[in-house]
Amino acid sequence: MMDFLISSAHAAEGAAQPQGGGLQMIIMLVVFGLIFYFMLYRPQAKRVKEHKSLIASISKGDEILTQGGLVGKVAKVSEDKDFIMVTLAEGFDVAVQKASVSAVLPKGTIKSI
Repeated sequence: MMDFLISSAHAAEGAAQPQGGGLQMIIMLVVFGLIFYFMLYRPQAKRVKEHKSLIASISKGDEILTQGGLVGKVAKVSEDKDFIMVTLAEGFDVAVQKASVSAVLPKGTIKSI
């Protein structure tokens, strides 16, 4: 009378369970691992590598854009320290952390702004 409340899985408890689910689970985990690697980890690692090479290539006279939106010309690069001096306007220099540089702009960009 109240059969609609009993789940069909509970009623089939006595039936034999299919075996071999372990191999399918391992294959599924490997597939998810590959998806994770190619869709998340690899592109992020590539971006980090490109940013490190960008930071290493900064030299005096380059025009840069910081993550904060400041545009300026590199006045001094210190190899042993993590900071560079950036001239934002004539006589106005700011110390900026190298990691905050988001792009090196083409020469003449500051004058065209």
